[in-house]
Amino acid sequence: MIYVSDYSFVTTGENHGISSDYVKPSLVKRYLNLRFFPHGARNCYTLRSLVMGNKYLVRAAFYYGNYDGLGKPPVFDLYLGTNYWHEVSLSDAGAFNWMDIIVVAPDDYLQVCLVNKGMGNPFISGLDLRPMKNTLYPEVNATQSLVLVNSNRFHMGPTDGSVIRYPSDSHDRIWTTYNAIPNCIQISATSVIQNNLRDVYDVPSSVMQNAVTANSSRIDFSWNPSDPSVNISSKYFFIFYFAELQTVGSNAVRQFDIIINSKTWNKQPYTPTFQVTDYFSGILHGMENYSVSLVATKNATLPPILNAMEMYLVKPITAVATDPGDARAMMAIQDDFGVIKNWMGDPCIPKASIWRGLNCSYPPVGASKITALNLSSFGLVGAISTNFRDLQALQYLDLSSNDLSGPIPYSLLQRSQNGSLSLRVGDNVNLCGNGTACRSDRKKINGTLLTAIVVPIAAAIALFVILFLLCQVLKGKAKRNATGHEDESALLENREFSYKELKHITNNFSQQIGKGGFGPVFLGYLENGKSVAVKVRSESSSQGGKEFLAEAQHLTRIHHKNLVSLVGYCKDRNHLALVYEYMPEGNLQDHLRATSTSKPLSWEQRLQIALDAAQGLEYLHIACKPALIHRDVKSRNILLTTDLGAKIADFGLTKAFSESETHITTEPAGTMGYLDPDMSIHIGEWVHQSLDHGNIESIVDAKMGGDYDINSVWKAADLALHCKRDASRERPTMAEVVAQLKECLELENRRDGRRRSLGSNGDDSTCPGEGSALEIEEEEKQQEGEIQAAAGPAMR
Repeated sequence: MIYVSDYSFVTTGENHGISSDYVKPSLVKRYLNLRFFPHGARNCYTLRSLVMGNKYLVRAAFYYGNYDGLGKPPVFDLYLGTNYWHEVSLSDAGAFNWMDIIVVAPDDYLQVCLVNKGMGNPFISGLDLRPMKNTLYPEVNATQSLVLVNSNRFHMGPTDGSVIRYPSDSHDRIWTTYNAIPNCIQISATSVIQNNLRDVYDVPSSVMQNAVTANSSRIDFSWNPSDPSVNISSKYFFIFYFAELQTVGSNAVRQFDIIINSKTWNKQPYTPTFQVTDYFSGILHGMENYSVSLVATKNATLPPILNAMEMYLVKPITAVATDPGDARAMMAIQDDFGVIKNWMGDPCIPKASIWRGLNCSYPPVGASKITALNLSSFGLVGAISTNFRDLQALQYLDLSSNDLSGPIPYSLLQRSQNGSLSLRVGDNVNLCGNGTACRSDRKKINGTLLTAIVVPIAAAIALFVILFLLCQVLKGKAKRNATGHEDESALLENREFSYKELKHITNNFSQQIGKGGFGPVFLGYLENGKSVAVKVRSESSSQGGKEFLAEAQHLTRIHHKNLVSLVGYCKDRNHLALVYEYMPEGNLQDHLRATSTSKPLSWEQRLQIALDAAQGLEYLHIACKPALIHRDVKSRNILLTTDLGAKIADFGLTKAFSESETHITTEPAGTMGYLDPDMSIHIGEWVHQSLDHGNIESIVDAKMGGDYDINSVWKAADLALHCKRDASRERPTMAEVVAQLKECLELENRRDGRRRSLGSNGDDSTCPGEGSALEIEEEEKQQEGEIQAAAGPAMR
């Protein structure tokens, strides 16, 4: 059997010979060297030119041979595509290991990936691909594969370590001898052993020509998978092969039962057929040990017989891969440009190994799709690949700052013009942008004539542009003088979206994730793959353009880690919408109302959320000039990040107050029906009475199960009561609330012997205007620089 170099199947890794101390005369040539992968978490081979839907046997072989002089074989994981295959772990430097997997090709290629798990550099000595008949191993299908671990495919031939494989086995399965059956007698035949008509495993005759029998009425042995990954949820597939090799006289009977772990597999007493292969197979749950017994029946005059057996680990195919069309397109693009980087394996899965420059969507159901490609400064050379057109979900493509040449493909130009694709191709000096050929066969125009034509035209265009701009400036001044103020939308510094863009990034508003007084909130994805929340004003909304502009204007001038960030807005005719950063854990109200099946928030988490919200409010009250009062703080307007950090949202009712306003009188605000009008009487009195009687437990959420520091709870309850006092002079300021909550959190942390470093107010925050009263001069200067850096247009 001839092996070829792996050069055309992998783009990473380094070749290395094994140590001379491990080179033996009997060593197969393929094990003299290996490829190891010192860089990257995942490195993959791509086996191409397959037939989608056909079955294949893939074999990975490993012989460490102390190639690196460390004397310590690495431990790493093996994957077939996005699905886990098995762990590779060698017992010592001189140990061999090979693993087979029988699989249905999900596409016209397969990828074998070695994944570094921090226990040494992955390596591989050989990789085999064998086509199989689709009728073989019917247990293998699109949702299930069979993995052979630890060489668990056995024939019962001589115990001299002989191996049967290709050409004796046309599928190149490797059959090794099994010598763990005690008190067995070997028998053999030279005649060809036929396969029966219903055979679905195609065992070669050379395997079936040997068998073991017993000098008693039974064959007993046990088999240990020796596989640390096996557990009760694992499944093993067993196949036992039988064929009569001896001529049985008319008075003799070979008849027996097949018993696995005390369960009889054959419905009736079994008698092997002379020189014809037969089998019994079945799937068992994972165990540390399996007992196998072949027991002669009471009518038998001859002992049982066993010719061969296979034991496979059943592997469900569960991992969701990138959309096949997208994956094929990316592989073609990789071939077109020769990109290496980490472009191997599945483009989007797993997220930790996503190809550099890609952003993918990860829907709850279905395959991931590529939504954005940032290939700026990737060193791409030549014509733009036409395979970009096959990325149907692509919304953003940046090919700038490369060495691309020729025309831009028509398919990309068309999508760019209709707004479905944001395309960047700048800084490619040899690229043509009109979709036609770059060079003409016409004679070059004389330089003097060209100058004579172009210069006057350019001058005329420049004059027209200057006159147009001057008219616009004068018109704008006249409009401002008439209205007394600039148009409100001019105050908005963030990205402005068209309604068409919003429909595109939200997939036509298909996934609603919330609803408020302003209107519904939808999940969307920007062209760079970033998740956003799009709040759209509904026609029935009680809040109109005034509240919309108020929220947008406030959000453009405040920047704090505990306030939700505005990405952009839409004011397109009658369509009003705000685009926020997406908060994956939803709002606090839903967490507080968690069902019995959800994990309730701990007291420490609740305190931290309260502290985060208080710091956001403190920033609005003190750091921003003029001060901002939110006027609609509630659990539904406190949104949570992945790590349960809190950010205040919904600024539609926020109002600004100058320092000269010592007494604030304003119309009632908030959410209609959110609090009962008698709340201050009933709830307040109830809490007061409970605390007066020392019954703090009666007001604490029972879902916490009493797991909290009682002093911390008392302090927080007392603080809450102070915050609801009628006279404003008796209520604590937000700065005092922040300080008190930090003390509550510190008390809770002490209970568990923990310490947390609590940052001061204003961390990660900026506010234009006069600056924060809490900051020293150097901090103000640093903050000012941050504001200037953020004032430019958002990338589109």
